[in-house]
Amino acid sequence: MDTENGNTREGSSFGSLISNVTQEITALIRNEVELAKAEMRQKASQLGMGVGSIAAGGGVLLCGFLVLLASAVFGLNIVVQAMWLSALIVGAIVVIVGFIMLQGGKKKLKATNLTPDRTMASLQKDQGMAKRHKSQAKEQLK
Repeated sequence: MDTENGNTREGSSFGSLISNVTQEITALIRNEVELAKAEMRQKASQLGMGVGSIAAGGGVLLCGFLVLLASAVFGLNIVVQAMWLSALIVGAIVVIVGFIMLQGGKKKLKATNLTPDRTMASLQKDQGMAKRHKSQAKEQLK
């Protein structure tokens, strides 16, 4: 009779253990997915706001810049005495400056880290915890 009760307790304990592990793993995966979603929404929002600000600022800057370029062409024409040459010189300088600015912006976009760092760290932590629980469960079953 004691043997049967011992087996029943072990079976109940093992079944309970499996049930708890299954529920915890399900909850853990659900929480990790929610964390990843929230983190990606935050990263996308930051990126979208930055791009929107750059676009609006760029539009206003372009309008003022065109006026300044026209002034530069007219001013250089006084010295060079050839409108086409003035426009060519100012245009070449603007193209060079614009290219340098584009390269700088490209580097900044590459530096934007879109990986969900907190989620990855949490998943690695969970993986380590799962390995520890696995070894503990094996020890308990022995």
